[in-house]
Amino acid sequence: MEVKIGIQQAQRELVIDVDQDIETVEKHITEAVASEGVISLTDTKGRRILVPTARLAYAEIGGGVSGAVGFRS
Repeated sequence: MEVKIGIQQAQRELVIDVDQDIETVEKHITEAVASEGVISLTDTKGRRILVPTARLAYAEIGGGVSGAVGFRS
């Protein structure tokens, strides 16, 4: 599943592929925001991503849809 995180004063959003379900990711983000802490997510390659909630602009949680390669007719 794909998670997009917008960070204040950053031109690009952070896109993370995670193996967790939507409810689990949403719980991690809401708990971190409520405690004014750090969002901690682990991607599908085992890398840990930390984002301070003070810099959080938005979080978009959804199932990443792979685009088709080539031309459509």
